[in-house]
Amino acid sequence: MNSNFSRDNLKTIIDSSSNLSINQIRRMLNNMSAPEIAHALESSPPEQRNLLFSLLKTEEEGDVLFELGEEIQQDLVSNISNEELAEAVKEMELDEIVDILQNLPLERMENILANMSNVDRKRIEMGLTFPDDTAGGLLNTDVISVRPDNSIKEVISYLREQGDLPENTDKIFVVNNDNEYLGEILISQIITSDPMIIVREIMETSVFPLDVALEDNEVATIFERNDLISSPVIDNNGKLIGRITIDDVVDVIREDADQNLLGMAGVAEDTFAPPGRAAKSRVFWLSMNLITAFIAASTINIFKDALDQIVYLAVLMPIVASMGGVAATQTLTIVLRGLTLEQINMSNIKWLFKRELAVSILNGIVLSVLVGLITYIWLNELTLAILIAFALVINLISSVLAGILVPLILRKINQDPAIGGSVIVTTVTDVIGFLSFLGLATIYLI
Repeated sequence: MNSNFSRDNLKTIIDSSSNLSINQIRRMLNNMSAPEIAHALESSPPEQRNLLFSLLKTEEEGDVLFELGEEIQQDLVSNISNEELAEAVKEMELDEIVDILQNLPLERMENILANMSNVDRKRIEMGLTFPDDTAGGLLNTDVISVRPDNSIKEVISYLREQGDLPENTDKIFVVNNDNEYLGEILISQIITSDPMIIVREIMETSVFPLDVALEDNEVATIFERNDLISSPVIDNNGKLIGRITIDDVVDVIREDADQNLLGMAGVAEDTFAPPGRAAKSRVFWLSMNLITAFIAASTINIFKDALDQIVYLAVLMPIVASMGGVAATQTLTIVLRGLTLEQINMSNIKWLFKRELAVSILNGIVLSVLVGLITYIWLNELTLAILIAFALVINLISSVLAGILVPLILRKINQDPAIGGSVIVTTVTDVIGFLSFLGLATIYLI
C-alpha cells in the first residue's frame, strides 16, 4: 500500500471540515491498515470517532481495538454487542484477545466467552489467569515445538505441513514428552543444517526461557539487551506454554513511555477525552500542587517583615526558586530514565549522587557568579548580590537531593516515581530556595 496515499487518507478523514460522505469515508478506511485506522480514531473527537468505528467491518474491529489505548478501547467496546465483539476478536492472537476482554466487566466477559467454541474459550480463560503486566499477559500460544530426537528432515517436513508459520517465527522450541522446555533452534539453522542431523545435536540450550510471572518491563529489558525477536515462556513446572514476540514488547515499551510522560504532569487521559473526564483525571494532582503551593507561600509568609522592608527581595526570590526547580527536574529525569531502564541500583547510586552533586556545584558556581553580577549591576547592592549567589548554590545542591531521593523513596513505597515526582521536587526546591534567600537576607540585611 502506498504510504503517501495512506497518510493523505488519514489527514482527510480526521479533518472535520472535509465534508466527506459516509461512502467516501468507508472507501478510505478500506484502504488503511488497522494501525492507521486506530491512529485516525485516536486523533478524532468522540463523536467523529464513534462514527468512524461504526463504518468498520466486523472482522476489522478486533485488530483496530487492539491498536487503541485502553480508555478509547473501552469507550468503543461499550457501544457494540457481545455477539459482535465475540465475532470481532475470534481470529486474533491470544494476548490480543485477552488485552481487550480483561478490561470488560466480569458479567459481560463471561457472556462473550459463552459465545465462543470450547477450544477458544479454554485458550482465552488460560490467558485471563495471568496478570496483564506479566509475561503471561503477553504470551501467545501459537508455538511450534519438536522433540530432541527428531531429525532436521522431519522438522522441515513438519514445518511444511503447518502451511503459514505464525508471525515473527524466527525459531522453534524443543520439548520432551512432558512438554518441558529443553532448548531452541533458529529457522536459519534448520535451513542450513544437514537433514540427517538430530535436533539434539544442534539445539541451543544456553538461552533461558521467560518465567510466566516475570514483569512485562523486565521482559522488555531482556528483549532489548539480547536483540530477541521471540522468546519461549514456561510455567512454574518448566513446561512450555507459549511465546512472546517483539511486536508485543514494542507495545509494552510504548505504553511505559506514554505513562511516564503523562505521569510527570499528573495526567492520564485520552487526548480528546470529554471535559468532565479530563477534569476528573487532573484534579487530584492539581489539588496536590495547590497544597504544595500553600506550603511555599507559608514559607514566604515567615519573612513578610523582611519583604516589607526590602522590596527587592520579592523581585529576586523567584530566580532562586526557579533555578532550583529546573535543576531538580533535570536530575529527576535522569533518575527516572535510569530506573525505567533498570540501570540504577544500590551499587551505583552513590556514584550517580556524587556525579550530580559535582554537576550542581559546578553549575552553582558559574550561575551564582552570573546572577550575583547581574544583581549588583542592576540594583547596586553588593551584599544582596552575594546573598542571592549563596542562596542559589544552596538551592542547586538541594535540587540534587530532591531529584535523586524523591523517586527512590516513591519506588521504595511502591509508588510510581513518574507520577507526582515533579510536584514534590519542585516544592522542595521552592521551599529551600525561599528559606535560604530570605533567611540569609533577614540575618544580614535587617
